[in-house]
Amino acid sequence: MHDSKKIVSIDSIKPDPDIIIKAGKIILKNGIVIFPAKCLYGVAANALEKKAVEKVFQLKQRPLDNPILILISNRTMLLDLVKKIPKTAEKLIDTFWPGSLTLIFEAKDHISPLLTAGTGKIGVRIPVHPIAKALVDYVGTPITGTSANLSGQKSCNNPDFLNAAVTDPADLVLDAGILKGGIGSTIVDITGPNINLIREGEISANQITQALRK
Repeated sequence: MHDSKKIVSIDSIKPDPDIIIKAGKIILKNGIVIFPAKCLYGVAANALEKKAVEKVFQLKQRPLDNPILILISNRTMLLDLVKKIPKTAEKLIDTFWPGSLTLIFEAKDHISPLLTAGTGKIGVRIPVHPIAKALVDYVGTPITGTSANLSGQKSCNNPDFLNAAVTDPADLVLDAGILKGGIGSTIVDITGPNINLIREGEISANQITQALRK
C-alpha cells in the first residue's frame, strides 16, 4: 500500500502552482519527488547536490556505474553543465527541445561523477510535459529525470502500479493519473565525431537524420 499522505493529485495540463511550489521546495531541500513526465513517471532530485543524487541511487537500487540523465529549464542552463555544444547538437536542440530527446554531452568538471557514472558525460533534456517543465522552472537548477522504478525493472506510466520500494522513500508523489506510456525519450550521444543513437524512443532515428540534414 502506498502512503496516501504523500500522494497529491495534480492536473497534467494546468498544474496547480501551489503544488509545484510545494514539490519544488522539497527538491531544494534535497528531498525526492516522484513526478509525471510525458510518457512515464520519474524521480526528481536536485541534480547538483551529491546528497540528493545519492538518495536517488539508493531509492532505485541503481548500480553506481549507471549514469542518471537530468532535466533543465532552458538552454542557458546547459552552458553551465557541458564543455561544448557541437553544431549537430544545436540542430537537434532547435528541432526537438523541449521534447523527448536526451542529448549526451561532455560534462564540465564540476558535475558530480555520480551523475556521469565516471564517464565524463551527462545526458540532458528540456522536458515538454507541463508538470515536469513547471517543476524544473521553479527549482531553477537541473533535476534528475530518471524513471520511477527499481533499477532493471519496467518503467511505470500508472501511479497505482508504482513500486512501494520507490514511493515509500520519496517525500512527495505527484499523481497525474495514467500517462501515455511508451519507451520514453530518444537518447543521442553527440560527444564523438559522429552522433551515436543510444536508444530510439519517442523520436525516430529517421527524424534525427532529417533534422541533421537541414
